Amino acid sequence: MGNKRPFGPGFHHVAIRATDFEATVRFYEEGLGMVRKFGWGEGDSRASLMDTGDGNYIEIFCGRGAGEIPEGGILHYALRVDDADAAYARAMKAGATSVVEPKDASPANADRPITFRIAFVRGLAGETIEFFQNGEL
Repeated sequence: MGNKRPFGPGFHHVAIRATDFEATVRFYEEGLGMVRKFGWGEGDSRASLMDTGDGNYIEIFCGRGAGEIPEGGILHYALRVDDADAAYARAMKAGATSVVEPKDASPANADRPITFRIAFVRGLAGETIEFFQNGEL
């Protein structure tokens, strides 16, 4: 019996915050063989999606000071969904806490114009889960 996928095709990305953004992006490119698929923002508000090669990503955010780990090493994980609103509603019904209600997002200073639908909840163990809806990324 196969595993039922309640939210769609599975993981979309895991997000980390880097102390040294450029070095971290370079490490994921050169050291791990990932490809920078999409980036946005400027200065300490930069971010990049690094393609792991299987349709999933590592999302790297700039802006953590040396030695500072306010959220821990992992910020959140994202599930690729067909309907962010439905996934959010289902999670809330199951006892999740709302972090960000479903909304459309279009990052500023992006590589190209793109819009995706996102929502965030906090799971029962305190983990932050993003529901990510977009047919391109």
